[in-house]
Amino acid sequence: MTQNSEKLLTDLYNTCNPYYPLPAGDPRYVDCREVRGDDNITVDLGRNIQRSQKMTCQLYAGHRGAGKSTELRRLEKYLTEQGYFVVYFAADEQDINPEDTEYTDILLACTRHLLEIIKDADSKPLLDWMKNRWNDLKELALTEVSFETLSLEMQIAQFSKLTANVRTEPSLRQKIREKVNPYTTTLLEALNQFIRDAKKKLPAPYSQLAIIADNLDRIVPFSKDGGQRSNLDEIFLDRSEQLKALDCHVVYTVPISMVHSNRAANLSINYNNAPQVLPMIMLRNPSGEVNHAGLAKMKEVIEKRVKQVAPDLSLELETEWFDTRETLEKLCLMSGGHVRNLLLMLQEAINQTDDLPITAKAAQRAITKARNVYRRTADKDDWSILAKVSVSRRILNDEQHRNLLFNRCILEYRYYDEEGEMQNWYDVHPLIKGIQEFKEAVAILQP
Repeated sequence: MTQNSEKLLTDLYNTCNPYYPLPAGDPRYVDCREVRGDDNITVDLGRNIQRSQKMTCQLYAGHRGAGKSTELRRLEKYLTEQGYFVVYFAADEQDINPEDTEYTDILLACTRHLLEIIKDADSKPLLDWMKNRWNDLKELALTEVSFETLSLEMQIAQFSKLTANVRTEPSLRQKIREKVNPYTTTLLEALNQFIRDAKKKLPAPYSQLAIIADNLDRIVPFSKDGGQRSNLDEIFLDRSEQLKALDCHVVYTVPISMVHSNRAANLSINYNNAPQVLPMIMLRNPSGEVNHAGLAKMKEVIEKRVKQVAPDLSLELETEWFDTRETLEKLCLMSGGHVRNLLLMLQEAINQTDDLPITAKAAQRAITKARNVYRRTADKDDWSILAKVSVSRRILNDEQHRNLLFNRCILEYRYYDEEGEMQNWYDVHPLIKGIQEFKEAVAILQP
């Protein structure tokens, strides 16, 4: 391998890291609206916030890894330009454990981030609330200090430490909730006092406040006590009035399985608007042929990363970075329009490459490795369901289909027909179509 090729491959590998959303304005961003059913977050969510005379609370959903966080960063930039002070946070990084989340965890997370980011607002209502609970909470914050003896900064730090323990300390998580739950109403009141004061003291040119709580869509759904209701019902429906109660504009992400449940109508009613869903990039049409506009967008995702690592090189993407156009297109098509899958497979293909170009063999190794993940994801009873979806392009409103959506075994696509009507359709992830169990299930359906 030449030293130059090694550096190019290493740089490309790192710029393809799929686990960090692109900041607004990043040159690697690709506008995919035309192949996502004209989805535009600044219109679909941003204008609701901008034009509403009342505080809004909106839900945003989509497959994990589809690009929601990148779009929410675009929304953040748009709102900032419109005079909104935006508090954005990824809830699963410091605040919640997606395997075990309750409403209280989300309320504490919102409180912590507002306290830490808005320095000039009067924090006394929140700190008074904390002080009144301190005898019950200090052992759960893993400290013995007296709250009154702490400086303002240290008092805020103790609140942050408490919320961090909700995420990282399983033995303390439920205990913290038991101590806080009876007082969530008073915590909301204190938080709204803080918010109202904060809105008066926002730095120029800001005049309004908005919160974006990202990565709540990663909350794993499960049935409570074996019943019909789920943990998501408790958070997003039973606690909807509390989630809406903040005296500022709020956007929460929500698991896609919730949007496709029989709770969808209740979500629309409770939040005065249907949840917005970010669909996949459409690489094939419902009839199965390649959608060349979508394929071009996926190529552009790679090309923009190539240009970032080698802006002065004139290496052709289809013949010098990849050995053939077919190799590049196969990698794109096997992603199903799922950007994170594409970047993960590209990283693996780079790892399988000793020197440019990336070969068909390296790409196939990456595809095979990714396919094995989906082979392990699907249960034995799922193959017949997946086979039916691949034929009908439809899903049923039941728990099995919702779980397959949540696990990205089934992908959602959207387009507008000639009459301007939105058409949603579904397909099995292309990686699954190469699995023997799936092929056998499809064969059973064929006459």
